[in-house]
Amino acid sequence: MTNQTTTFTPTEPIAYNDKTYPALTLHKMKAKDLVAADLVTGETRKSFAIIASMAGVPIGVVEDLDIDDFERLSEVAAPLMGKSARAAIKAAKEKTAE
Repeated sequence: MTNQTTTFTPTEPIAYNDKTYPALTLHKMKAKDLVAADLVTGETRKSFAIIASMAGVPIGVVEDLDIDDFERLSEVAAPLMGKSARAAIKAAKEKTAE
């Protein structure tokens, strides 16, 4: 069974809207996290929105990660997601690598 939460520590703390995030704690994905994807446009932003929702942070926090940290965060988040969300994250990673 997968742990219910996991913590991700970026290479450098993320500064967003006058707040600093030294780490992100993600919970196991819930249906409400998928709804967050409906609130944004673009396939890549949808995956960012899901991860941000799982971490309980604004989407801008995830968008401000450097690409290496985003890829590591995606790997940390994947075990907490269902199959369709994992596929969306994989697609987003492939797009950002192009």
